Amino acid sequence: MEFLYYFGDVFTPINFALLMLGTIGGLILGATPGLSPTMAVALLIPFTFQLEAAQGLILLGAAYTSTVAGGAVSAILLKIPGAPANIATTLDGHTMAQKGEGAKALQLSFLSSAVGGVFGVMLLIFLTPVLAKWALAFGPSHLFWLAILGVTVIGTLDSRSVVKGLLSGCIGLWLSTIGFDDIMGAQRFIFHPSLGGGINIIAALIGLFAIPQVITMFAKGRRNDGAEVITVQKHSILDAMKELMRNKRAMGIGTITGSIIGLIPGVGGQIAGLVAYDQAKKFSPDRDKFGTGHPEGVIAAEAANNAMVGPSLVPLLTLSIPGSPTAAVLLGGLLIHGIFPGTDLFDNHPDVAWTFINSMLIGQILMCVFGLYVAGMAARVAQVPQSVMAAVVLGLAVFGSYSVQSSMGDVYVMAALGVMMYFLERFGFSAAPLVLGLILGPIAEANFIQGAMIARATDGLGPYFLVGPLNIFLIAVVILSVLYSAYMELRTRRYTSKEEIMA
Repeated sequence: MEFLYYFGDVFTPINFALLMLGTIGGLILGATPGLSPTMAVALLIPFTFQLEAAQGLILLGAAYTSTVAGGAVSAILLKIPGAPANIATTLDGHTMAQKGEGAKALQLSFLSSAVGGVFGVMLLIFLTPVLAKWALAFGPSHLFWLAILGVTVIGTLDSRSVVKGLLSGCIGLWLSTIGFDDIMGAQRFIFHPSLGGGINIIAALIGLFAIPQVITMFAKGRRNDGAEVITVQKHSILDAMKELMRNKRAMGIGTITGSIIGLIPGVGGQIAGLVAYDQAKKFSPDRDKFGTGHPEGVIAAEAANNAMVGPSLVPLLTLSIPGSPTAAVLLGGLLIHGIFPGTDLFDNHPDVAWTFINSMLIGQILMCVFGLYVAGMAARVAQVPQSVMAAVVLGLAVFGSYSVQSSMGDVYVMAALGVMMYFLERFGFSAAPLVLGLILGPIAEANFIQGAMIARATDGLGPYFLVGPLNIFLIAVVILSVLYSAYMELRTRRYTSKEEIMA
């Protein structure tokens, strides 16, 4: 219970002011398409040079926490995920906004984010030594199978067709190979100089989700006939809390899934929301409602997104191994102040470590309070005329894509992927599986190559990837995931056919 001794340090005037500043700034940055949590934290690092170590980490940690949650605002209202972690939120959140339930969706997202975030930080406080040892058990072969498991999840994310979902994922996997090979340095599918560095995930994210929306809105022009009219109804926070209590299963699935994924070094939180969404859908008796504006989808995804924040710092603070890209930036923030994370961090700098962790716990509550306050006002964004909204979204898309690397090449890639996705959607394909394939491709490839190198120096490729309790368990889960997805597809078709016959 050593953390309680340093709890009061969070509430000193300068520390608490930095905590509030990081929280509010993170919500704004998170709601801006293209500004990911990693970028937000990186942008704030120069401002910590003149601060003490604990103060700098408080600012960065608050921005990390609130940016992840703030990404739900644009995901719900504009169908543009603020970060890769918010992809799953768009699947039901934006549909709720189209039904006039934008305020409700935002309230549920911030409440579930707070619950998942507090649970994740409590894991960071109480189980750091145990979880760090468990995280070390994952080698290249296990991370490869985890990436493959994510690919099998792709099929169930597309509610209309497992085959089209898997094909979308395969397109994403192919797109992830564009650029220079990280190991051999060979060129792969570089059709244009803009593709020399590969496809940037933020530019791809904006293009795949934003541009199809923009094209659709521009196609309607100024005509009101047939145009989508979004109305925003006021919603009580108390009713949102009751809704959250009625969906404890989705909350539990999202929290546990996010905590486990956040703990694994190298996987990061980008797929936490997607995997949690998939699992919540599988275990829900109302799985057919997912994708049609079902609150369970928003709750599971956002609970997972913030639940992964605390565990992703476990390997960083105890083993100097960042559990996510944002954790890697936080590592830089520590090193700037001459603090080297590791097993002796809590012995040599307990004031810095525990003040930082305690601030993240308080930051989750502040994030929820400010987020709920903003939710009512932010929901009015959906009432903006579509002709104006299309121009604003297009401007944000160009700005967000260019700001990642200050490169017009990213803007060209964003536009090309957006136009491609517009036509793919006309044939029933989905953007979410494609993005997931794009994210998981480098993880699977890098770990397979590393594992192959290790295998050649030991027992061979087969034993390294196929033998061992953890490998066997992950392979079994992959097979079961594929079989379950196929079974649910056939069951849904059979059920639909019976209804048509009875009708």
